Amino acid sequence: MTAQEWVYYFLGGSVFSLIVAAFFARQVMGSNTGMPDMQRIAAAIKDGAVVLLKRQYKTATALLGLLIPAFAYAQPEHAGGGEANLVLPDLSSVNFLGMNGHALLMIGLLFCVGGLLFGLAIYVQLKNLPVHRSMRDISELIYETCKTYLVTQGKFILLLWAFIAVIIALYFGWLAPVPGKSVAVTLPIILLFSLVGIAGSYGVAWFGIRVNTFANSRTAFAGLRGKPYPLFAIPLKAGMSIGMLLISVELLIMLFILLFIPADYAGPCFIGFAIGESLGAAALRIAGGIFTKIADIGSDLMKIVFKIKEDDARNPGVIADCTGDNAGDSVGPSADGFETYGVTGVALITFILLAVKDPTTQVQLLVWIFVMRVAMLISSSLAYFVNGAIAKARYANSDEMDFEAPLTSLVWITSIVSIVLTYFVSFYMIPTLGDGSLWWKLASIISCGTLAGALIPELVKVFTSTKSGHVQEIVTSAKEGGASLGILSGIVAGNMSAYWLGLSMVALMGLGYYFSTGPSMAVLMLAPAVFAFGLVAFGFLGMGPVTIAVDSYGPVTDNAQSVYELSLIEEVPNIEAELKKDFGIDAKFERAKHLLEANDGAGNTFKATAKPVLIGTAVVGATTMTFSIIMALTHGLTTNVESLSLLHAPFMLGLICGGAVIFWFAGASMQAVTTGAYRAVEFIKANIHLEGAEKASVTDSKKVVEICTKYAQKGMFNIFLAVFFSTLAFAFMEPFLFVGYLFSIAIFGLYQAIFMANAGGAWDNAKKVVEVDLKQKGTPLHDATVIGDTVGDPFKDTSSVAMNPIIKFTTLFGLLAVELAVTLSSNNPMLTHILAVGFFLVSVFFVRKSFYGMRIDSKGSN
Repeated sequence: MTAQEWVYYFLGGSVFSLIVAAFFARQVMGSNTGMPDMQRIAAAIKDGAVVLLKRQYKTATALLGLLIPAFAYAQPEHAGGGEANLVLPDLSSVNFLGMNGHALLMIGLLFCVGGLLFGLAIYVQLKNLPVHRSMRDISELIYETCKTYLVTQGKFILLLWAFIAVIIALYFGWLAPVPGKSVAVTLPIILLFSLVGIAGSYGVAWFGIRVNTFANSRTAFAGLRGKPYPLFAIPLKAGMSIGMLLISVELLIMLFILLFIPADYAGPCFIGFAIGESLGAAALRIAGGIFTKIADIGSDLMKIVFKIKEDDARNPGVIADCTGDNAGDSVGPSADGFETYGVTGVALITFILLAVKDPTTQVQLLVWIFVMRVAMLISSSLAYFVNGAIAKARYANSDEMDFEAPLTSLVWITSIVSIVLTYFVSFYMIPTLGDGSLWWKLASIISCGTLAGALIPELVKVFTSTKSGHVQEIVTSAKEGGASLGILSGIVAGNMSAYWLGLSMVALMGLGYYFSTGPSMAVLMLAPAVFAFGLVAFGFLGMGPVTIAVDSYGPVTDNAQSVYELSLIEEVPNIEAELKKDFGIDAKFERAKHLLEANDGAGNTFKATAKPVLIGTAVVGATTMTFSIIMALTHGLTTNVESLSLLHAPFMLGLICGGAVIFWFAGASMQAVTTGAYRAVEFIKANIHLEGAEKASVTDSKKVVEICTKYAQKGMFNIFLAVFFSTLAFAFMEPFLFVGYLFSIAIFGLYQAIFMANAGGAWDNAKKVVEVDLKQKGTPLHDATVIGDTVGDPFKDTSSVAMNPIIKFTTLFGLLAVELAVTLSSNNPMLTHILAVGFFLVSVFFVRKSFYGMRIDSKGSN
């Protein structure tokens, strides 16, 4: 097939993908089912996105045309170190515990099924918990709205996938096809697994909102009994359901590739899968983060303007806020956790295949890593049951409860069990690897990461817990200095936290590096320190299901308050007699509201603790993935190694470029929130009816949802294309500049994300202290802390959390982009430079558009 024919082939594939996206744009579930309120709000989401999507299809088609020169002039190559050369060894060639590696991992599939059943069993339990119809109707309305939002996001992700599909097809179809295999066979499979990656992120996100919307109404209802323990147990149960299913699905897919895809192109399938899940997570994280904070700010500011209570049913922004709690705090973390777990594993697989030359050692390490992943499922489930028994014994009949205490003990119990299992599994799996000492050295390296997964949350609580000195300082500052001093104190908390968390990560990575020194690892692999850092990232996820569970705890507790208020259960005729007759409850309404608010403070804290764990994993894992690029550029560390130095000017320039992109990204994502929130506030202020109305009209509520959807997708589209073309631009400028760029976005992104996440968490819980502990709602102090919370909202739930998938997406996509650039440069350097300039100008256009195209227009045209 000629180069020109390939041009037509790839463009045809791109057009086909856009047609698929257009088809799904018409198939919006939820817009014609359910209650009338559900139908109208679902239709609003569709209306808010359809015009924007039509415009985006045209833009996407035009921009894909920029890749034509690369199609026409790129020549095939098969240099060592490329992703097409990732060939898996024969897993059956090495025996473990009396059976070969392939057979042992087949047993691992059963554990994955067990994890799935665990998650689904809890799902059924949650669904069957008692709940009053008024609360159930509200949670179902929230779910239907979330469902329609997710389907709208699904078609949007397919549009973005068109860009990635073109590069994957160019690389694996023409530039570096799998040796000895027909492109007609391998390329569709690799593209399919990129879609499987997207579907995985998307699917677990969908499961997450379904579970959480069951749990929020059940938690609100449980509060009526006046006991705190059920308000802890139900959200945690929901979180464990999501965590176990998420990790099980991820592991099941990766084991399927490892065990059933032919070894000579299983490696490229892993790369395609990782890129797909990274794209899905980035889109859901960014768009969800923008949506949720537009709604949250729009709703919260009404408390100041009109002196109304939290989640007042008359506020048209509350339904959008509840949807946003799930779109941003449930959908985003679920997709992000799925992607983080997968990409970290792919980074280690890639390293082993490129840096370890002995096939027997490759098999030992690969099988050991996957057995360790199964052990993570076991340790998390075991710790959950042990901690649950302890918590039930201590708090089941108590009238008072520190909601943070059993969550903290769960994290530490899981960490201890995981570390013990790590040594146990390593001793029995790889006792003779290397010189016989590697089993405990590798186990110690992973344990450094597992310890980080428990230690980092403790450090985060120092800056974000309702009991922390920094949060109390924000409250104290705001008492006399109002919002200004409260905001400054929150900035102090964020900056201080970056110091302590950064150095703690350095200490644990340094300890991991120490265990990797010496000849025992050096004789088996290139760059053992890089492998050590990858294992530290792997250890971060050693408590995967529990990390997801405590992160998912927050959106349930947040929504539970909203469900309680929106249900208007206190105003239902003869409600106390009905609750006594049907459920045996002596309702304690004021007590329920107090407990729900107190529990939300714990949810805020533990949402904050999970963020640095995920961003830390992204940074450490990106280091391992970048090694694949270095291997390709240096032909296995044999040439051009001197270019990986500050003395090589392009490498230095790349380090500076990365910082610029990270700070732009933080600004662009917050600008989308700012403009959207302005429009939401403008509409709510003009349409809220406080006299003679029990709740806001569906028409007004759906308009707020429409505003949130519009600006979430508009902001995401600008950000994605700027990141996509920036990656191509820097890769085409100079390959070692691009390596510096990848290291830079990881490092700058780490500290920017930690600062923003913890500053936002501190502001959020300062407001909670005023509301719950000081009971000063409606006072100037409360107004000041609400303003601080609205500043912190996009800090913690939009910009900071999206750094993680952006870093990993850029690194994964860069694997293909930089090799494409190197190959094209060897044939036509001038064209490479021209394309670099072209890609850069396109990226600058969307960077500029992310502000000037999103500015608040007084005429309302945007």
